[in-house]
Amino acid sequence: MPFLNREDAGQRLAEALLPLRGEDVVVLGLPRGGVPVAYQVAVALDAPLDVIAVRKLGVPFQPELGLGAIGEDGVRIINNRIVRLAGVTDTELAEVEGQERAELERRARRFREGRERIPITGRTAIVVDDGIATGSTARAACQVARAQGATRVILAVPVASPSSIVELHSVADEVVCVEMPRDFYAIGQFYIDFAQTPDEEAIACLAQAASRGAPTAAGASATAPPDPPRDEDVEVHAGAARLGGHLTIPKDARGIVVFAHGSGSSRHSPRNRFVASVLHGAGLGTLLFDLLTPEEEHDRANVFDIGLLARRLVEVTAWLRHQPDASGARIGYFGASTGAAAALRAAAEPGAEVAAVVSRGGRPDLAGPCLATVRAPTLLIVGGWDDVVLDLNRAAQAQLRCKSDLAVVPGATHLFEEPGTLQVVATLARDWFLRHLADVSQPAGRGRPGSDRT
Repeated sequence: MPFLNREDAGQRLAEALLPLRGEDVVVLGLPRGGVPVAYQVAVALDAPLDVIAVRKLGVPFQPELGLGAIGEDGVRIINNRIVRLAGVTDTELAEVEGQERAELERRARRFREGRERIPITGRTAIVVDDGIATGSTARAACQVARAQGATRVILAVPVASPSSIVELHSVADEVVCVEMPRDFYAIGQFYIDFAQTPDEEAIACLAQAASRGAPTAAGASATAPPDPPRDEDVEVHAGAARLGGHLTIPKDARGIVVFAHGSGSSRHSPRNRFVASVLHGAGLGTLLFDLLTPEEEHDRANVFDIGLLARRLVEVTAWLRHQPDASGARIGYFGASTGAAAALRAAAEPGAEVAAVVSRGGRPDLAGPCLATVRAPTLLIVGGWDDVVLDLNRAAQAQLRCKSDLAVVPGATHLFEEPGTLQVVATLARDWFLRHLADVSQPAGRGRPGSDRT
């Protein structure tokens, strides 16, 4: 199963490492992509997080051929056999090492922003990256961690090629890997979102971990960690039905978005989970749940029973409002496929207090006459190559009397499977919900009349 992004990869990797919780460990993220993954591991283990600054040393006339590696505090690992075979002189080696050490120290300062390196002498070091192809950088990192005094080195990654994992057992005491697919071509093929990690994101992860007050030495803790967000599987009550769901409410959530999908297991949908992760990053809570029970899904007619789906959504919203963590939170709907019609119909119910609605590749036309009575600001997102659904959304928007917008994602088909298109959807949804769920100047469900079109 592909990872949604590095956050999702880190959470799934953390599950495999939970037996280490309570031990004297330090989590070390390889910059830059390994740091967001390592952050999730550190949070799950309640362990300190640091960056492991490593620079490979290449043969001067053939830089891709490594002759060693260096780390902080003067750590230096040299493969004398390669040096001898390549005929590298002491002067040449010193020149290469000088250049790489200057860059290593610069990057370490940038990532830590003045914080001291966390000592790992006598402790277990968990070296984390976002994936392994050849394993050369991971190998160097493990060697550096060992040279810095770690008594046990664990290499942990979400995905890796099977051949590289076998070889890395020679430098790590243990290798933990979530996925080891046979058909491995590149790390990015196992992520829905594998955008390059900016320095700023890695720096923010390290700063946030430092502010958590995780212990920096055995038995020591600077401050107590903050209360964790609510993030759990739930059983949602909708009339007589009991529906599986997953509720996430960050501390001081700016609003909660309820996901609605007419078919399939909505709470397990990789696309819905990816969008939800982006909303979490913006401080929004989410409820992903299945509108239909497993038995009901067998009857295809239920998928298009908009009345049934809308009633379920109304009942689930009432259940959510009675949850202590959700008391007083403004609520939005994110609908896909026939779930978009259900979201609009539910939002049109008398007394509905829905602050915003977003439709992803949805069928708002199936909401019928209810479209004219929707009051919540509504964003319709459609792929530019999804011609039939695009026409249906244009016709539906013409019937809306609330504030609305139609966003067309260029180069996207119905499921937004093309690279980068789902990220566009998530960003559009995030901005729409932040604009309307965080705006307390107007009552929920009473959007300004009119229509914004793209």
